[in-house]
Amino acid sequence: MTESFAYERHFAEEVAIAVPPATLFKYLDDHRRMSAHMGRRSVMMAGSRMSLTTDDGRGQRVGSHIQIEGSFLGVRLYLDEVVVRHEPDVAKDWETVGNPKLIVIGPYRMGLRITPHNGGSGLRVSIDYMLPQRGRWLGVIFGGFYARWCVRQMLKDAARQFAAAPVTVTRPA
Repeated sequence: MTESFAYERHFAEEVAIAVPPATLFKYLDDHRRMSAHMGRRSVMMAGSRMSLTTDDGRGQRVGSHIQIEGSFLGVRLYLDEVVVRHEPDVAKDWETVGNPKLIVIGPYRMGLRITPHNGGSGLRVSIDYMLPQRGRWLGVIFGGFYARWCVRQMLKDAARQFAAAPVTVTRPA
């Protein structure tokens, strides 16, 4: 069972990728691909990496759980996500459950939408999130920056996978 939040913050961006929606969804439905940016060492992660585990649903059906854990500058991070919407070739949403142990954002809901676009696909990734309960000031300062980075990494990873396809980034209204 998921909790319902009136999320405080929102960010979304879109790209156009020249592959059919079914091809794009099949690739993105593997949650390891959607969170690949968390598994790579990066400046944004201060050189840390997060690891992902899933239940037997592998994050590919409603109710399936995905756990992500690691550390950031010695602080243990952990979250449990559950898939709350799964419409092949069209949409997928997942949100945190329980008490995520994060630093600059609190509970969140993320989603992807795929629409036919000029013979290929339009991909929109969004995040709705709360500021963290503890260290709320860190969320005010860094939460938006992190949310943008996360969404953009997911879009860039998808675009790189289909590199022969032209990519156009737009900001939804």
